[in-house]
Amino acid sequence: MHIPRSLDAYTDDPMSSLAMLLWHRVVAEPFNLVATGIFLLAIVHTFASGYFRKMAHRRELATPEAQTHSPVTVLLHFLGEIEAVFGLWALPLLLAMGCFFGWEALTHFMDTQAHFTEPVFVIVIMAIASTRPVLSFAERVLGRVASLGGGTPRAWWWTLLGVAPFLGSVITEPAAMTIAASLLGEHFFALKPSNKLKYATLGLLFTNISVGGTLTHFAAPPILMVAQRWNWSSAYVFGHLGAKAIVGIFIATLSTYLFFLKDFKALQAPKNPKTKPAAIPSWVVGAHLGFLTWAVLTLHTLPLMLGGFLFLLAFMQATTPHQEPMNLRSPLMVGFFLAGLVVHGSLQEWWIAPLLSRLGELPLFGGAAVLTAFNDNAAITYLASLVPDFLHNSALQHAVVSGAVVAGGMTVIANAPNPAGQAILNRHFGPQGVSPLGLFIGATGPTLIMVLAFRFL
Repeated sequence: MHIPRSLDAYTDDPMSSLAMLLWHRVVAEPFNLVATGIFLLAIVHTFASGYFRKMAHRRELATPEAQTHSPVTVLLHFLGEIEAVFGLWALPLLLAMGCFFGWEALTHFMDTQAHFTEPVFVIVIMAIASTRPVLSFAERVLGRVASLGGGTPRAWWWTLLGVAPFLGSVITEPAAMTIAASLLGEHFFALKPSNKLKYATLGLLFTNISVGGTLTHFAAPPILMVAQRWNWSSAYVFGHLGAKAIVGIFIATLSTYLFFLKDFKALQAPKNPKTKPAAIPSWVVGAHLGFLTWAVLTLHTLPLMLGGFLFLLAFMQATTPHQEPMNLRSPLMVGFFLAGLVVHGSLQEWWIAPLLSRLGELPLFGGAAVLTAFNDNAAITYLASLVPDFLHNSALQHAVVSGAVVAGGMTVIANAPNPAGQAILNRHFGPQGVSPLGLFIGATGPTLIMVLAFRFL
C-alpha cells in the first residue's frame, strides 16, 4: 500500500459535497484523520512555542544555578524551539504510520514519497550564503544602494526590505532571506528599535521575500513547483506576477516606513561603528559565488549539490585566513523544520486537493492564502498542479499561485525561507524569541497590500 494514497486511488462520487467526499476518504483510509490531527497539533505547538520559552526563562530566573540545566528546563527549551516543532511531531506521526501499516510501508513512504530535496537545498544555500565572503560581497553591493540615502539606518532598512527581496528571483529565496536577515540584524535590529517596529519589519521582510521571487520561474519554490507542468517561462511569470510584486513591495515598504516615521527618526546610527574586517581577495569571493551558483543550478540533483558543498568546505579550510567558522546550527535546524513539514505536508493531499479543485477564481485566491498560513506555500501550489481542472485554466493558475505567495509572511511555516530569517533574527526579540502572534500582526498590513496588488493590478 502506498502512503499517502494517490488521488486517483479513491473511488469518489464527483457529485457529492466536499464534506461527504472527505468523510468517504476518512472511511476508506482512517489514517488520513490521524495524520491531519497530528498535523494540527504541530501547528498549535508552533503558536505555543513562545509560552514554553517563557516558562523556561522564568525557571532560570527563579533559581539559576539549580534550574538552568535541569531536565525540566531543558525540555521546556526544546519544546520552545520552533524549528524543532514539526520534526518533534513527526515522531508520533511515523509511529502511528508504523502501527497502522507496518515497518515496510513506513520505510517505503520515507524512501519514495517524502521528498527532502528542498530541506537539503535550504541547508546548503543558507550555509553558503552566510559565509563571510558572500555576506561581505552582498553588504558591499547593497551598501552602494544604501549610500544613495547616506548610509543611514533608514537607508539600510529601505535597501534590505525594498531591494534585497528581489534577489530571491535570482539566487533563490532562502539565499536572499539569509543575506537580508543577516544584514538587517547588523544595520537595523542592533540599534534596538521599538518592539512594534521590530515585528513590522519582520512581517514586511517575510512578505516581501515571498513575493520577491516571482520575477522568474526557477527560483521561488511555489512557482518552481508548477512552472514546468503549466509551461510557465520567466517572461510569462514576470508579466503576470513579477510586475505586480514590484509595485506591491514598493507600496508595502513605503507604507510601513511612513507609519513608523517617528520611530525611524528616533533611531541613531552607532557612535562607534565596529571595525570592518580586512578585505577579502576577489578570487575568494568569486569562488564562493561560484559555489552558490552551483548549488542553485544543481538543486534537483542532490549528489552534485552536496558534492559542491563538500568542495566548498575543503576550499574554506584551504583559505582559512579569509574565512570565519561556518555556523551550521541555524541551517541544520531550519532544514530539520522543513523536513518535518515535508513529512506532515505530504499526508495532507487527501483534503487540500479536493478543496482547491472546488473553488472558483476568487475563493481559490483566498483559500490558497488561508491554507498557506498553515502549510508551506510550495506545497499548496504543488497540490494545485495535480488538479486536472487547473491544467488549461490560466485564471485558476494565477489565483492559486498569487494567493500562496501573498500570504507567505503570515506565519513562520508559510514560506520555506521564513524559518531561516527567524533563526537569524530571533536573538533580537528577547529571551522568548519571535512571537507567532506578533509576526502575524506585523505581516497583516503588507499582506493586505499584496492582496490588492495581485488582485487588481
